Amino acid sequence: MSLKDELSQIRDEGLKNIQSAVDVKSIRENIKVKLLGKKGPITKALRGIKDLPVEERPKVGSYANKVRDELQTALDAKIDELEAAKLNQQLAAETIDVTLPGTPVSSGHPHVIQSIVDQITDLFLGMGYEVLSGPEVEEDKYNFEMMNLPKDHPARDMQDTFYITDEILMRTQTSPMQARTLEKHDFAKGPLKMISPGVVYRRDTDDPTHSHQFHQIEGMVVDENITMADLKGTLELLTHQLFGDKFNVRLRPSYFPFTEPSVEADITCFNCMGKGCNVCKGSGWIEVLGAGMVHPNVLQNAGVDAEKYTGFAFGLGPDRLAMLKYGVNDIRDFYLNDVRFLSQFN
Repeated sequence: MSLKDELSQIRDEGLKNIQSAVDVKSIRENIKVKLLGKKGPITKALRGIKDLPVEERPKVGSYANKVRDELQTALDAKIDELEAAKLNQQLAAETIDVTLPGTPVSSGHPHVIQSIVDQITDLFLGMGYEVLSGPEVEEDKYNFEMMNLPKDHPARDMQDTFYITDEILMRTQTSPMQARTLEKHDFAKGPLKMISPGVVYRRDTDDPTHSHQFHQIEGMVVDENITMADLKGTLELLTHQLFGDKFNVRLRPSYFPFTEPSVEADITCFNCMGKGCNVCKGSGWIEVLGAGMVHPNVLQNAGVDAEKYTGFAFGLGPDRLAMLKYGVNDIRDFYLNDVRFLSQFN
């Protein structure tokens, strides 16, 4: 067999193997290396050109290059064909029918405490109150002194405080916003009506009814001729908004340094509706917040004429309201982020 015939046979077998290949990897790693590699049959055949007569060498060499180019072209074409087929197969497998309904995704909802804060905020916004926020890292001046609690006042012992320095602390109540707002308010432009929701801090040991960090909403109205009747009417409206019209409100005398007179507000027991049970300890009432008429000293400390202006203030705990409203026995459940528990309040 002549060298030219040998090259023709190599071409025919190579083309046959290329056409029968089923994946790109086998073409590149097997067929291409075997056909066109340094140890392949074409390279081996080309070494025999030197044994041919001089006049035949150019023709055979040219034919060998033609065979090599033909095989290379066939290889490239087959690789392109297989890669295109693979891509089409992948696209077909990954096709998405955009007309199908989407997979339902569970959506979140406001935390139960935030829901109550939002309810209260919406109510008071509708009554023309401002909603104000203040610093959680507070000055002793605003947290205590301007709220009628000088440094030697025994009522300071009622609140275990996180002090940062002698004059800076984590606020124990949202009441400092009363003092800050009274300082800035221009009564010539109208009455002061504000609420201030926020987080407060006390050195309490966490248990089912106490937390070292909890929520409060402070409220205050100051103007001429504000009376206790205005306070009770406001608290009744708040209670009916949160719990329904069938719940009543009563006020009991109490003591707070920043109000005089001071009262505790009770509402009809949720469990027995006023008949008396173990939840309300037989009284038919449950305590929900503290309130009273703004102490004249608080007004004077902020530069407000206590002879001309009066006001009421109240402070309530959304955490406690949530416990009462939903019958939750442990305040810590609100903060453990157990989705099974929190999803009940959606």
